Amino acid sequence: MKKAIIKSEGNNYSAIEIGKLQNLAEYSFPHPKLKQDVPGKLFVGETLKTTGTEVSFQIMPANSDIPFLHSHLNQEELYVFIKGEGQFQVDNDLFDIQEGTIIRVAPKGKRTWRNNSDDIMILMVIQAKANTLEKYNVLDGFGVKGEILK
Repeated sequence: MKKAIIKSEGNNYSAIEIGKLQNLAEYSFPHPKLKQDVPGKLFVGETLKTTGTEVSFQIMPANSDIPFLHSHLNQEELYVFIKGEGQFQVDNDLFDIQEGTIIRVAPKGKRTWRNNSDDIMILMVIQAKANTLEKYNVLDGFGVKGEILK
């Protein structure tokens, strides 16, 4: 099983390399609840040492699906579809998705998705605890003094 490579770390950051997204099939996630490996799935939060989000990447073969619905206790999820097309279900709503589709699902939302195309699907999922965002966009940021390295 391929692992992410730590490129650089410091007191205030972690940087990893996962390679080209089209090669995500080289990764596999040992799912603790399903008791089986999920090919083409990679979680990076632990390797990056995140403290407020979890991030995963997944590649799905053509004409494949997630064969179950799931919800979360506390985490909302953002699904970012990077390549491919298919369908997404939240509760009793089913709609088409494609490259560039971004979906937020609240913790209680029952969700699943499928790649019903003849090409691969690549997606990124960002999990964060619901109702904890205090400011949108750049309102939490501020300028600081320091040298910009060359």
